[in-house]
Amino acid sequence: MGVSADTIIHGDCIEELKKLPEKSVDLVFADPPYNLQLGGDLLRPDNSKVDAVDDHWDQFESFAAYDKFTREWLTECRRVLKDDGALWVIGSYHNIFRVGATLQDLGFWLLNDIVWRKANPMPNFKGTRFTNAHETLIWAAKGRGSRRYTFNYDAMKMANDDVQMRSDWTFPLCTGEERLKDENGAKAHPTQKPEALLHRLILASTKPGDVILDPFFGTGTTGAAAKRLGRRYIGLEQDEKYVNLARDRISKVIPMAARDLEVTGSKKSEPRVPFGQVLEAGLLSPGDTLYCSKGAHAARVRADGSLVVGDLSGSIHKVGAMVQSAPACNGWTYWHFKSDKGLAPIDVLRSKIRSAMPSA
Repeated sequence: MGVSADTIIHGDCIEELKKLPEKSVDLVFADPPYNLQLGGDLLRPDNSKVDAVDDHWDQFESFAAYDKFTREWLTECRRVLKDDGALWVIGSYHNIFRVGATLQDLGFWLLNDIVWRKANPMPNFKGTRFTNAHETLIWAAKGRGSRRYTFNYDAMKMANDDVQMRSDWTFPLCTGEERLKDENGAKAHPTQKPEALLHRLILASTKPGDVILDPFFGTGTTGAAAKRLGRRYIGLEQDEKYVNLARDRISKVIPMAARDLEVTGSKKSEPRVPFGQVLEAGLLSPGDTLYCSKGAHAARVRADGSLVVGDLSGSIHKVGAMVQSAPACNGWTYWHFKSDKGLAPIDVLRSKIRSAMPSA
């Protein structure tokens, strides 16, 4: 049976997963029960009760029962995931290691574990352990041979002030106006995740229009972030109260304009331009001189696109490496030409040629 995207399905996650078509979703984000094994009430120093996770859906009779449940929902998620899709799962020390082992047993290929460092963690009131200040996300491809999963590397680098993004992310807990409340003013859901966390992982690992499946939809953070970012979602949730809260919440989300969803693309995906094409286009001529950015090395351009520095000759990359005694060199960024504004990397000329190419 086919299921339309942008849908919340009320029902048991495993039974509803079995109804979804094979290879029909691009990404899975799962926030399963943590199986916290809490023993009794948790109290603050002033003897007030902490609103902890004591709901029936987080309670399992044994580790074996939890492992069986984990294997069942992960098996179905792998079935409905496209071959070039990926899965994210979040958990705490109570469950994430068991979930990770099951992922590997089922054939998923782990790409990264991400540490969500909480900017405002709940203290350890009893003083018997370290403050639990993080949760762990696992990002996995469908299998070891999966090479075509989406990773918007350059967009993540741009979002991090042009520095490669690391695997430790700092976000505050979901508080304030973002936190959904019930009719009594209490937290509507005990483990509501901050939308900023979902925003980042969706932006990192999907494209506009992709379908994201969340088998533990809760109050709809995944759906809200997906809608805002121009992605589609399928949410599975067994609690009718959460279903209603999620539908109301997502209905108020305004999607971003299509032009605002464009992200920094990867240079690897851009059409290849050989250096010789720069000469053919008349942007440089044989006999011109190229320089390194500091002016320490100068190379003469030959008609076939090779460079000469003294007795050394070869491609822009080979000669750039040899003059630096380096194992490799990106000649497009190493070599510069003289422009009206001073030295400019020859990559500027490559960009000119690419901009004139017809769109794919």
